[in-house]
Amino acid sequence: MTLPMYTIKKVLNNSVVICQHDTDPEVILLGKGIGFGKKPGDLVDPASVPEKVYQLTDKEEQSQYQELVKHVDEDFIAFMQEIVGFIETSTGKKVDEHIHIGLTDHLFFTMKRIEQGMEVTNPFLLETESLYPNEFALAERIVDMFHERLNVLLPDAETGFIALHIHSATTFKNVLEVNRHNQIIGQIVQTIESRLNVKMDRTSLDYKRLLRHLRYAVERVATGETVEAPQKIEKVLRDEYPLCYSTAWELMGIMERELKRPVPRGEATYLTMHLQRLTSR
Repeated sequence: MTLPMYTIKKVLNNSVVICQHDTDPEVILLGKGIGFGKKPGDLVDPASVPEKVYQLTDKEEQSQYQELVKHVDEDFIAFMQEIVGFIETSTGKKVDEHIHIGLTDHLFFTMKRIEQGMEVTNPFLLETESLYPNEFALAERIVDMFHERLNVLLPDAETGFIALHIHSATTFKNVLEVNRHNQIIGQIVQTIESRLNVKMDRTSLDYKRLLRHLRYAVERVATGETVEAPQKIEKVLRDEYPLCYSTAWELMGIMERELKRPVPRGEATYLTMHLQRLTSR
């Protein structure tokens, strides 16, 4: 999309300006060097800026970003704009504009915590890698960029958090919702291990298959999507594997309670099949 010429209303720093086109609502333009040497009243042509230019159009997002810019180093703001461009180029997807706020804020304060010697942990790291392998691989490359460009060594835990932000931005889902779904999956995994008296190998293919099934099951329930399964198969599973079948219904109860939505009966069949595979190993 070609951006029009804008009139600058306020320069926040060399990479962030508040602008307006004719009588349109104000927008925040983000682009390395876009505000350099500029002052209110000057015209800016986004096409003349060598780096990719982003727009923040949502009023709430604009307000949050202006507050963020007050506390974050200008060079870091420009670097994060580059990171967002890298994500879009690598995924071939347009991202939710909130990533400029969410990921920038998260990583800036992570760096502050590292400087203060505070530990950064992520108990759901292996699960995140299994649930979002493409986003996780991209997050690993971003961690490398931090090391190469800023000489900052982000802990392994951050790879998982960055992957969640990437998934949130490329699917236009609220990162809090993504985190909430992951917490539900974690609760389900704990219940499986407790009820079936198993300790799952977090690196096994069966575990990864289970996680992916749980991810899509939770998403289906959250969006109200239904899933059907032949009743004959359900009856066989119920008779042959009663513990797995009853555990599947307990897991469905967790999803229903946490998501406050009904869970289609068909989910019991597929969950029982996954649980039986795990116990048979």
